[in-house]
Amino acid sequence: MMLTIDELKSIVFFENLNEKELKLLLSITRKRSFSQGEILFYEKDKAQHLTMVLEGVVKIYKIDPKNNEIILHRFRPKSMVAEMAVFEGIPYPASAAFESDGSVLEIDFEKFKEYFLGNQDISLALFKSLTQKIKHLDNVIALNVVLDSTARVAKYICENDEALKMKNNQLAQYLHMTPETLSRILKKFTKLEFVKKEASSYKITNKEALTILFE
Repeated sequence: MMLTIDELKSIVFFENLNEKELKLLLSITRKRSFSQGEILFYEKDKAQHLTMVLEGVVKIYKIDPKNNEIILHRFRPKSMVAEMAVFEGIPYPASAAFESDGSVLEIDFEKFKEYFLGNQDISLALFKSLTQKIKHLDNVIALNVVLDSTARVAKYICENDEALKMKNNQLAQYLHMTPETLSRILKKFTKLEFVKKEASSYKITNKEALTILFE
């Protein structure tokens, strides 16, 4: 699928490139569209392109020995995906699939490295992208290793505005627990008046009390 210079320039990573640089970038870039459920890449595939989500939501996941899907992260538009694997020249450490219809930008990494990694603005943007992923990894560790299930739910719904709007099984999957366990915890929070049931979702009514559970 053809990409335009205006589309490239609208992306924060590339907004400071001049017309000549944008044309060069366009020559080593392609846009790919995906349907909901379609695989972007599998764990252990060779990482050859810098990949950025343009539209839709991409989940990064692994399959455990019991064949359960463990979601590690979700990426939304204008996010780089798995760039560390590309930088290190290693296979993808997890799989990626679209949770909605969407598209990605794929950039030939060898040519990108030759032409653009010396650009200070781009190098800084990539550095920020990597540090954000490190922060997310710290949060995943806190959620799944340090905290018990009740504290895990409390922390996640306090720090993610969209959490209580998610479907129960989707939120449970992201928190690495069964939907039944999540339902019990939300019922407990409702009884304690920490959250309030609203139609098909919940609303936090006592954030301070929830915060005490994980701090």
